[in-house]
Amino acid sequence: MDAMPEVSRESGFAGESGAVKIQERLQKRHQARAEDAERKKEAKESKSVAEEQGEYFSSSFNTERASIEELLSGCSGADRAATARLLEEATAKTQQLQKFLNDSTLFLTQYELRKAQAALQKLQSSLAEAREEALPRKKFAFRARAKATDKAPAEDAPAPDAAAPAVSGGAQVDGAAESEQCRFSNMDGVCLTKTAEEIQKRDVLLTHLTNCKVRLFGSPSTLHLKHIDNCEILCGPVSSSVFIDHCRNSTLAIPCQQLRTHHTTDTKVYLHVTSRAIIEDCHGVSFAPFSWSYPTLDKDFSLSGLDQARNNWSEVDDFNWLAAGTHSPNWSVIPEADRRTNWEP
Repeated sequence: MDAMPEVSRESGFAGESGAVKIQERLQKRHQARAEDAERKKEAKESKSVAEEQGEYFSSSFNTERASIEELLSGCSGADRAATARLLEEATAKTQQLQKFLNDSTLFLTQYELRKAQAALQKLQSSLAEAREEALPRKKFAFRARAKATDKAPAEDAPAPDAAAPAVSGGAQVDGAAESEQCRFSNMDGVCLTKTAEEIQKRDVLLTHLTNCKVRLFGSPSTLHLKHIDNCEILCGPVSSSVFIDHCRNSTLAIPCQQLRTHHTTDTKVYLHVTSRAIIEDCHGVSFAPFSWSYPTLDKDFSLSGLDQARNNWSEVDDFNWLAAGTHSPNWSVIPEADRRTNWEP
């Protein structure tokens, strides 16, 4: 008879304990649901912000691009002085648009980024074509230094231009006209140099160079490398973009806002880039931090507007490799032990 109350008390304790556990489970479930709802809310808000940023970028980018295209169309039929002013304004606006794109890469989708970069590249090509058409450059000339035993020119023959300083391999290159100071083309086995005074924020084009060593001082506006084979090219800070196409077996050292590389193989790039490097149809491209130095490098960085503290040299997007979470086999990082630090001839 006395055991019955004990059973009742134990049953009561067990019931109370079970109710507490149920209550705890309900509270945890409610908390989990609340946290999940908060996460969904934050994700929705984040998506909304990203969409708003993307819409603002697209609208601003297209407006500015149309403004530049209008400037370029105004070059047709204008006199040389007016054309030069329009091209100068278009160049400045294009550089600003490049910077706007670089500053927006953090919130743009890959599709939006690629679309904008393609549009900007097309715009830059149109600018170069308009400049070439409106302000045509003189033909580039090459001439070997006359030997001491050569006969003196006839008195009625025109005097030759002053010969340029000697370059490696004994070849000589005449000084080009001022409008041609930013181009080297169709050369083999020579050392080539452009001074900061020659470059003066201009576009630089290097094309069809083989076995050459190139030093570009100062701050170019853009740099175009095309059909480069077994060359060493060192360049000062480029204020906007570097475009590389059909380069092989070469070593490049370049600071820039944006790098786009196409059809390039077995090439080492010592890079300072403030956005993200892009490769396409490339193989065997390797990267390391920019390490070339010369006395006026800091001054040229300031002139270019590049941020020396911001270098995304190892952030490379391969447009031919879409496997998320897997490193592209088309590019690699140069091991520290193999990186070049001495650039003296």
